[in-house]
Amino acid sequence: NPKLPQSIPASLSELEVDALLKATEKLPAPDNLRMSAGMEILYGAGLRISELLLLRRGDIISGNNLIVVRGKGGRERMVPLTDVAISKTETWLEKRDAAGADTCHEQLLAMPDEPKITRQRFSILLKKLATSAKINRARVSPHKLRHSFATHMLNRGADLRSLQMMLGHADISTTQIYTKTRPERLRGLV
Repeated sequence: NPKLPQSIPASLSELEVDALLKATEKLPAPDNLRMSAGMEILYGAGLRISELLLLRRGDIISGNNLIVVRGKGGRERMVPLTDVAISKTETWLEKRDAAGADTCHEQLLAMPDEPKITRQRFSILLKKLATSAKINRARVSPHKLRHSFATHMLNRGADLRSLQMMLGHADISTTQIYTKTRPERLRGLV
């Protein structure tokens, strides 16, 4: 049979991602701080939702702006974080642990009164952000934010090998799919 063409990953524009990040301020407290930190880490590091939800407080190396991520197959990688992501995460943790450090919760984004934040709960909050940012809810998902991160990094000049390391792809061919999102960039390079 003939080979079917690969689908191009759907992503949001940089303006749409910015609108989502700003929309976190409109959520009721303390979800506003939690989602602000979560969104900055999810998009800013290009994580899978499962990787974000596995993060613990000790995984953030704030002095070096790095985060230790456990990905598929139990592989660990270190991913750089922005100053904004570090700052928002520290603000979230200060607010969450105001009554004393919560020793029951390993999860970075968990609240003291809930066992843990699930991918479903995160997705519901993300859909609320989309509504607030006036973006079609069907276009927004945690994985589309990962695709957006990869596309935006390539558009800004990141090389494939670095992007592969940040995304935690075992094979470079998995990362190469993002080059198809900007064919004019490839023409310009040639």
